[in-house]
This record gives sequence, C-alpha cells and structure tokens, in this order.
Amino acid sequence: MANSEDTRTRILQAAGETFAARGYKAATVREICRQAGVNLAAVNYYFGDKEKLYLETLRHAHPDQNDMAHNPSWAPDDPPAQKLRAYVGRFLSRLMDTEADAWKMQLIQREILNPTPACRELLQSYFRANFGTLLGILEEVLPADMPEAKRHQIAFSIIGQCVYFRAASKVIQMIIPPEEYDSHFGVEELSDHVADVCLAALGLREPLVAAG
Repeated sequence: MANSEDTRTRILQAAGETFAARGYKAATVREICRQAGVNLAAVNYYFGDKEKLYLETLRHAHPDQNDMAHNPSWAPDDPPAQKLRAYVGRFLSRLMDTEADAWKMQLIQREILNPTPACRELLQSYFRANFGTLLGILEEVLPADMPEAKRHQIAFSIIGQCVYFRAASKVIQMIIPPEEYDSHFGVEELSDHVADVCLAALGLREPLVAAG
C-alpha cells in the first residue's frame, strides 16, 4: 500500500511540475512518466487518462478547501473592519506561502489566465465562494443602494492589492533595496498595509498620512 501511494504521489508531483511548466496541451503523459520514473500504464492505472490526471493535479495544487470561504476566522458579531483585516491577512498568507511547491502557484496562475474547460468548474466554485465571503463583509459597510458592479469593483480592488504583492514580488525586489524588502515586505506587515489602505478607503479608519 505504501509503495502504491508513493508511486501515485510521484506521478502527481511530476505531473504538477510538467503541467505548470508546459501547459496542459504541450505536456505529454510520456514526459510525466519519465520524470516520475514509472511506466506509461501507471497513469491509466492510478488516474484513468491525461485529463483526469490534470484534474487531480490541480486539486493537489489547489488551496485547501477548508479555507476562508468555508471557515472564516472571525465571529459573526465581529465588526466588519476586523473581518476585513482577517480576510486580507489569511488571503495574503496563502498567496505568500514560500513553503508550497512553486509549481502549484504557477499551475493555478495558468488556469486563472487561460482556464481549461475541464477545470473551470473547480476553480469557479472555489473563487466564487471566497469572493462571496468578501462581498459579505463589504455589504456591512457599503451603501445599500450601491450598484452591484461597483461592489464587485471594490472587492476585486482589494483582492488585486494582495495578488500584486505575490505576482510582482520579483519586480519589487529589483526596485527596492534588499534590506527594505526583507524588513517590510513580509506577510504580517503587508497584511496590515493592505488592510489599512482598504479600511481607510471604506471610511472604517482614519485616512493614511505620511509619518513625520
């Protein structure tokens, strides 16, 4: 049993790295099997076919389903500012997770930019749930008559700030001194920064002013 599980894990790891680097269409089962050190029949035995292997690989790379959308880290009666701060902190922590395999983020980014039909439903259900959690927080502070499109724009602006610090991390490190990046661009300080900017824009705290 242990050997069987080890083989399956090696295939998933090889598939993840290959799909992330080459994309679904360009990656081949033969290449994945060669990298995993297994014969071609192993993919059919454990997963069925290339498409099912890809789906399982994406699930393996996928953020934990027991996530912000399903297990918010706040009490129902917490103030919206506290909920938003918790949401941003947890979202950024997940995005900036340096212990996760690099291919996992790369594969998910591929799917976000160019979703494959087979995986659209999986990602859509996950992102809709998390987006719905954020909209629920915003509903507590935004005017009742604000158009839905404007609510969506605000929510995506909050998400966008978090995603930028992950997606552009290498560019940021080219622009600012290394000691500044190491000291001020960790998850905790970035979470506070993004939350402060969002809360100030929503009128839930004093506007930000330059220190000194």
